Amino acid sequence: MDLILWRHAEAEEGSDDMARALTRRGQQQASAMASWLRKQLPEQFTLLASEAKRSQQTAALLAKSYEINPALNPDASFEQVLSAIDWPREGKTIVLVGHQPYIGRLAASLMGEQPLLWSVKKGAIWWLHHRERHGIEQIRLKAMLTPGILGIE
Repeated sequence: MDLILWRHAEAEEGSDDMARALTRRGQQQASAMASWLRKQLPEQFTLLASEAKRSQQTAALLAKSYEINPALNPDASFEQVLSAIDWPREGKTIVLVGHQPYIGRLAASLMGEQPLLWSVKKGAIWWLHHRERHGIEQIRLKAMLTPGILGIE
């Protein structure tokens, strides 16, 4: 299974967290990352987004069709997110557009088996690959990319 953890891009401030939209810079960040992802992703993948407007706007720049899942909302727990993506689903590629702190916790826990909170920049991706080799489960980091690496600060 390939799991791409994609933190939503920069969003405007606001008191209604779920209604916050991407800023112009956020649109540029998400567009650049979506363009990079399109070149890397297999033809078949599942794109998931939370109910938050900024998450859906980020996902929409990658594909017209995506699934909205409330288990990926900003207040979701690590366990809710793992259950929502059915980790690890063999042979699948999932792009999850979500939020801190669970994006950082997922990356830390899946790669290091520690429930740490890793900082993940807005608009960044962590691409993890799960496999079983000789009866041992392995998680491999395929890519970690920020909008800054793509030239969008």
